[in-house]
Amino acid sequence: MRTTEDAEGFDGEASNTSMISGASSPYQPTTEPVLSRNVLGGIRCDMEYLKSYFGILKVVEVVLSLIGFICIETIMMCSPCGGVYFFEFVSCSCFVVTGVLLLIFCLNLHTKVPHVNWSLTDLVNTAASTFFFFLSSLVLACINHNTGAEIAAVIFGFLVTGVYGVNSFLAVRRWRRGNGCQGAAQTSEYMRARTASRGETEARPELA
Repeated sequence: MRTTEDAEGFDGEASNTSMISGASSPYQPTTEPVLSRNVLGGIRCDMEYLKSYFGILKVVEVVLSLIGFICIETIMMCSPCGGVYFFEFVSCSCFVVTGVLLLIFCLNLHTKVPHVNWSLTDLVNTAASTFFFFLSSLVLACINHNTGAEIAAVIFGFLVTGVYGVNSFLAVRRWRRGNGCQGAAQTSEYMRARTASRGETEARPELA
């Protein structure tokens, strides 16, 4: 018949055995948090961006580019057609690229890809769109047949050129401001590291 001490000893051995087997088991419970892999879960429409200068300018650029593209598409006959085709390509390309950037900024998708310099990307797009829209509108104004569709396309082309120009000016200011803040932060970090290094040298005179 097993006594109480024997029972306690047996329970202790069983407990130790279970702890050892549990410690050596490869299937251990983990307390590490499981990160969410749903990258698109935080998508929402940023109304503050749409109310800002950049958001309003982007919307106006998309609308005017679309109107210019529609006007140039209504032309049925042309000779020569080089100016028409050039304006058609520029208006369609600017409409698509600017529309995509507007969608990215409105839905905060640029925060999901932080390694891309979005300020510089926006600056390059607006500057290139300003140049090509001005050039295509000028060519279409010089080579046209004075039809209503061509005149309307030229008018909207110069209008959207002005809007892109204003956007380019603001984008340059924002890009320079961002680079200045980044440079100041890097200088501050460098001075802080130099100060800490000097303090350590003074604390240990044998290193001097």
